[in-house]
Amino acid sequence: MKNILEIKGIKKTFAGTSFTLHDVSLDIPCGAVMGLIGENGAGKTSLIKIIMNIYGRNGGNITAFGDLDTVRDEAKFKELTGYVSDEDYLYFNTTVEKTAAAFAMAFSTWHSDIFDKYMKMWQIDTKKKCNTLSKGMKTKVMLALALAHDPKLLILDEPTAGLDPAARIEILDILRDYVSDGEHSVLFSTHITGDLDKIADYIAMMIDGTITEVLSADEAQDKYAVISGDVSDMPKKGIIGAKLMGSTYEALALRSDIPHFRNAAVRTPNYEDLLVHTILQNRENRR
Repeated sequence: MKNILEIKGIKKTFAGTSFTLHDVSLDIPCGAVMGLIGENGAGKTSLIKIIMNIYGRNGGNITAFGDLDTVRDEAKFKELTGYVSDEDYLYFNTTVEKTAAAFAMAFSTWHSDIFDKYMKMWQIDTKKKCNTLSKGMKTKVMLALALAHDPKLLILDEPTAGLDPAARIEILDILRDYVSDGEHSVLFSTHITGDLDKIADYIAMMIDGTITEVLSADEAQDKYAVISGDVSDMPKKGIIGAKLMGSTYEALALRSDIPHFRNAAVRTPNYEDLLVHTILQNRENRR
């Protein structure tokens, strides 16, 4: 099985808004972490909710684990998929322990020892009610719930938001170990692009409801560069998302165009550079 998840031509209109998802296609390889990035409102959460059948769709199809259709075979798909939402879905007035017991009844592959391991690691009192936990603790509980039914695929929407740096590193280490056998994969939507620099094998850029580019870290560095210099030397064309800072500028450019630029300093981009300059360019194009 080459890809663990294949998204083909997804379309979705939203009543009362002009926003649509149109022709969204994305393959998640086995053994990989795929980062999903884009500005607020680009459609990342909507796409994830369509994958999880929380939202319906107007076209396209999604298959997983070789031959499972995520609508027709929804129960089996969700048995094999761990999901952490950007919103708190824990039972408000129920203890962590009872929440885990409810999940245990829903999944035939539930492993209490896995859940308990993470609760001890993160020093979370399972006798506490979920509404008394901090945002960071709730996220950790949701991740433990997702991992405890032994999924092959993790779909995570902003999983490190609200966590302190040490906790984020812990979770990234868990995800890195999770995919290390080549049989598990992660789809990871986040605004904290520094986390993706540490762990993502690929990033998918989402702009205005569609995937515009999918790149590995090596491909991104081979294709693009960040250039900077004096505004008076800023190229008139061939740059992406120029950011002006007083008398200087910074922009993204294709490496193949670098020889044509005058007096430009050049550095290797990270995922944040790709996101920021693509957003700036997109905003410029809207004007």
